[in-house]
Amino acid sequence: MPVPLYEAKAEFFRMLGHPVRIRVLELLQDGPRPVRELLAEIEVEPSSLSQQLAVLRRSGIVTATRTGSTVVYELAGGDVAELLAAARRILSVLLAGRRDLLDELRRTDTMR
Repeated sequence: MPVPLYEAKAEFFRMLGHPVRIRVLELLQDGPRPVRELLAEIEVEPSSLSQQLAVLRRSGIVTATRTGSTVVYELAGGDVAELLAAARRILSVLLAGRRDLLDELRRTDTMR
């Protein structure tokens, strides 16, 4: 029996439901990145990053290419960037009453 669409959507959002995964996706919006650069930006244990990258890879949202000992990750499609932008817009509205978080959200927008 096929999985209902609403259940597939819920599973997709559960897959996104980790801060490290979201940060990886944000970083990959700017183009492919080797794991060492992701580690430097995210500052988590290598094993933790590896685990989160594996989840993203299994879901098909990112792809990995190995050249020698370097593994480079990239977004599998452009829709992820649109989804993250929509999330930022929604958060801007939701956080309007929480000025400190809204200011941080806007500061990170100027970094892009």
